[in-house]
Amino acid sequence: MPMIDVYAAKGIIKDRKGLAQDLAQAIMRWEKVPVIPFFSDNTAAFVHELDADTFSTAAGSNDHVRVTVTTNAGALNREQQLGLVKELSELVASAAGDPSLAERTWVALTEAVPGGWGIAGHAYTNEEIVQHVRQLLGKS
Repeated sequence: MPMIDVYAAKGIIKDRKGLAQDLAQAIMRWEKVPVIPFFSDNTAAFVHELDADTFSTAAGSNDHVRVTVTTNAGALNREQQLGLVKELSELVASAAGDPSLAERTWVALTEAVPGGWGIAGHAYTNEEIVQHVRQLLGKS
């Protein structure tokens, strides 16, 4: 299940819970997973607020936002990667009330290793997730 972490200076994001939910819903759409509790209850985003003096670019700026997305290997093709990064950047900017923030939002897409998804105490491989969802949908 995708996990999203957002790192921003304190006070940048006005509606943290709203942003977290919007980001989680966005990745579900881009991955084109069925809207079932297995996905909607286990896809999450976390908004972390940092003191402004705890991060910096090499040039000295601290007005950027970092978004880290961890998803299963191969879940996103190139078109989906491009669309997801654009949408996540826009969602962050909207939640901050600053359209220019989209230009200062970094998104890192990472893929979990096989067995790297721990849900309910079980480390799922991609194949196990697919099989589990098929069972939930009555398609096994």
